[in-house]
Amino acid sequence: MQLSLRDEASQVALGEALGHALEGRGRVFLQGELGAGKTTLSRGILRAYGYHGAVKSPTYTLVEPYALGETQVHHFDLYRLGDPEELEFIGARDLFSEDSLCLVEWPSRGEGWLPRADLTVTLSVVGMGREASLAAGTPHGESVLSRLNSILAEKDD
Repeated sequence: MQLSLRDEASQVALGEALGHALEGRGRVFLQGELGAGKTTLSRGILRAYGYHGAVKSPTYTLVEPYALGETQVHHFDLYRLGDPEELEFIGARDLFSEDSLCLVEWPSRGEGWLPRADLTVTLSVVGMGREASLAAGTPHGESVLSRLNSILAEKDD
């Protein structure tokens, strides 16, 4: 699935729609160069679960947990990760449970350690906007994309 995002508001709106489509669980890998909008998309996903506070990329802490009612969201930023084994030392394996939602920025830094992504979102800078490419990696990811298509179609009507 390819989507054009004209501004930050459209990135947040896509994130919110994606958050609803995820239904509070899954593993989402967020790829793109610095400044492509991975954290902005994460902010939109968190809004789907009622979070309206500041969302900063957890570059130095590696993970920021959000307990949002029934939904547990773990926002990872692996940009400064020296070795994927560091994730084991911080207990990250326990965070990737079937009933949580994990958003992972810079997943290539955790290659070989991270579980398979349900959904990979690749953001590219295009002029003043962004382009989002979404690809399913599991059956759950395929159902998320199907729900997302339905949600976006409803918004277009």
